Amino acid sequence: MELRALRGAITVDRNEADAILDATEELVRELIERNSLDPEQMVSCIFTCTGDLDAAFPAEAARRLGLSSVPLLCAREIEVPGSLPRVIRVLVHCYGEGDPRHVYLREAASLRRDLEGAQ
Repeated sequence: MELRALRGAITVDRNEADAILDATEELVRELIERNSLDPEQMVSCIFTCTGDLDAAFPAEAARRLGLSSVPLLCAREIEVPGSLPRVIRVLVHCYGEGDPRHVYLREAASLRRDLEGAQ
């Protein structure tokens, strides 16, 4: 197995804890499913949120999914004028084989149109 990095993003309708946690859970579940990941293969996860999302830490959702032994970090995404609002991003470092399957859900699919055929 080789070390690889998986990317993903999802948008949230509103800055509320439940919306942030539910969306993050959806994103992480989809990354795990598409890449046939076992939590023991995961080395670390870095979550970022746009500045308009501060009602909850996305890492809390990963903990709810049982990723208690995976180091998790939350950070703020840089503010770029005109960028997509209410976005949660994740970068997962993991061991695995084959081509990585990145996940962009909801409006975040517009961030990586080049991956649409692989979604």
